[in-house]
Amino acid sequence: MKYCYDYPRPAVTADIVVLKQYDNKQSVLLIERKHPPFEGMWALPGGFLNMDETLEEAALRELQEETGISGVSLEQFHTFSAVNRDPRHRTITTVFSGFADETIMNPLAGDDAAKAAWFALDELPPLAFDHGLVMEMVKAKWSGIL
Repeated sequence: MKYCYDYPRPAVTADIVVLKQYDNKQSVLLIERKHPPFEGMWALPGGFLNMDETLEEAALRELQEETGISGVSLEQFHTFSAVNRDPRHRTITTVFSGFADETIMNPLAGDDAAKAAWFALDELPPLAFDHGLVMEMVKAKWSGIL
């Protein structure tokens, strides 16, 4: 089915924050972007919603495609809709979050990710898009839990 509208439509993405406790450090799973924009920068795993899936399905699919990790229970964290958050076009993202258990250790980069790795929450690299803001909100929400 071809989609044709009189008015522009935003793109929709799902981004994923996976946290874990390891060696008494709280860590988050990041990917190094393989493609522009922000090629070579670190970011949260995530990507565009397919027409035949829910946001929850997109989050689980993108997490598995970009990091090889599955089986993490995710819940909606927050929707980010700043007009210029993606330099390509108008993009709205819903961020999902979840906690990995100690058995999930080494992510395997795939799809749009050149690398995938755990980073200590207090030692994050500069992040692509508005993912720095996302992580500030994550840390604020879970500061007493992590």
